[in-house]
Amino acid sequence: MEGASMGPSEASVAMYNLKDAYSFWDVLNNSPVWQDRIFHALAALYGIVSIVALVQLIRIQQRVPEYGWTTQKVFHFLNFLVNGARCLIFIFRHDIQELTPEIYQHMLLDLPSLAFFTTYALLILFWAEIYYQARAVSTDGLRPAFFTINGIVYAIQIALWLIIWWKPINTLVILSKVFFAGVSFFAAFAFLLYGGRLFLMLKRFPVESKGRRKKLQEVGYVTTICFTCFLLRCVMMCFNAFNESANLDVLEHPVLSFIFYLLVEILPSSLVLFILRKLPPKRGIIQYHAIR
Repeated sequence: MEGASMGPSEASVAMYNLKDAYSFWDVLNNSPVWQDRIFHALAALYGIVSIVALVQLIRIQQRVPEYGWTTQKVFHFLNFLVNGARCLIFIFRHDIQELTPEIYQHMLLDLPSLAFFTTYALLILFWAEIYYQARAVSTDGLRPAFFTINGIVYAIQIALWLIIWWKPINTLVILSKVFFAGVSFFAAFAFLLYGGRLFLMLKRFPVESKGRRKKLQEVGYVTTICFTCFLLRCVMMCFNAFNESANLDVLEHPVLSFIFYLLVEILPSSLVLFILRKLPPKRGIIQYHAIR
C-alpha cells in the first residue's frame, strides 16, 4: 500500500531533521549570546507586567483611597512584587548562579513561585467570599483558612530548604519540586472549584444585565486561565523533578525556561491583569473591604 511505510531515504531525511532540531536547540542553550537575549527578553517581559500592575494599583488607590488595602489592591501589589522580583532575578542571573551553597539559588528561584501562589490564592479567597456571601453562608473561617494554608506551604518549603542546606542530596531536591507540583495542583483544583461555583451561580442568576454578562465572562476567562496555568506548572514541575532534560535551572536550559515562565507566569498574569482592569466604583461597593 502506498504511503503505508516510510522508505529508507525518507527515514534518513526525518532523522536528519530531528538531529538538526536538537542541534539548533543545543546551539541556543549553549550560546552565551542567545542566553543573554533569552534572559533579557524574560526580564523585559516581567518588568512590563510589573509596571502594569503598579500603574493599575495606583489608579485603584486614586479611585477608592477611603477603602484602605482592599483585596483588589493587595492582588495588584503582589503582582507587582512577584513580577518585579523575577525581572531582577533574570537581570542578575550570573551573580545568582555563582551563589554558594547551591540552596541559595533554589531559594531565589522558588520564592517568587511561592509568592505567585499566594497572589492567586488571594483571588480564590475573594471569589469564595462572594460565593458564600451570596448564599448567606458565614465567611468568618475563610481568611483564617487562607493564612493557615499559606503558612503551612511556606513552613514546609522553608523546612525543605533548611534540610537541603544541611544535607544537600538529590532526593531532597526532587522532593522539594514534587511538593511544589502538589501545591500547584491544589491551586488548580481550588480555581476549578470556586471559579466554577461562582460561574454557575452567576449563570443561574435571574436578572439579565450587561454587568452580569461581563462578570460571567470575567470569572469564566480567569478560571480557565488560572486553572490551565497551575495545572501546566504542576506537570512541568513533575517533569523537572524526574527528568534531567527538563531541568528548569536558570542557565542550564534557557529555551525551556523561557517557554515555562512565559506559559505559567507571564502570559497568565498579563491576561488576568487585562481582564481585571476595570476600576471599582467610587462609592457603595461592599466587597472592596480592607484586609485585616
